[in-house]
Amino acid sequence: MASIDQQPAGRPDSGLSFIPVAWLVIVMGLSAYGLIANWRLIGDFSLPENAFFLVYGGLTGGVITILWGLYLLGLAFNRSARFPRHYTIWQIAVIIWLVLRQAYVSYAFVFSVEALGFTVAEIAIGLLCIYLLRNGAGSETVYANPETERPPVFVSILAALLGIILGGVIGACGGFFAGSLIADLTHMSCFEGACGFFAAFVGLGGLIVGAIAGCIFAVWRVNRRRPARAR
Repeated sequence: MASIDQQPAGRPDSGLSFIPVAWLVIVMGLSAYGLIANWRLIGDFSLPENAFFLVYGGLTGGVITILWGLYLLGLAFNRSARFPRHYTIWQIAVIIWLVLRQAYVSYAFVFSVEALGFTVAEIAIGLLCIYLLRNGAGSETVYANPETERPPVFVSILAALLGIILGGVIGACGGFFAGSLIADLTHMSCFEGACGFFAAFVGLGGLIVGAIAGCIFAVWRVNRRRPARAR
């Protein structure tokens, strides 16, 4: 007789419990963009002390966010019952990091209403995601698989890293080709390398999109739900 997944009784899920997963992917994408944008500053000893702490703190936070996020994606794609609790811990840590970063930027640099607005918006979305995964909200009917049904975390991390590399390479090549083609079709002026800069810009966008898509596909592939085994 085939085993059947037992869904816990309670309030049915409204579908909003998938919003935290989407927000997780967006936060990871923003962290990856920050790493790419600031990577060239590593080893630049001419940075002022306040900028030095901000850059290296941001790089460290970005790496931790992405690696931790890969683990959470593995739980989410396998519908693990541990996802809501682990996501809540991750989101609280991200909110604390946002508050500390905003406080440091406001103290060490010029206060910016725009930057504060973005930080408040990120915190608000994070709190909403925590609310959607609270006990009794129905998320337990979606994330209900026993922990033993998911593959080892190392497998998910390795697959995600390979997906990021392959997806980034494919996306960068495709983006650079598309940018060059658009520049040619629109007869973009190449004065001072404008067409080349445009192609490189589109290629960078392709790299980011490809890396994120490759990561998601790889994690989904190794964590996809398998047919129930017959007893």
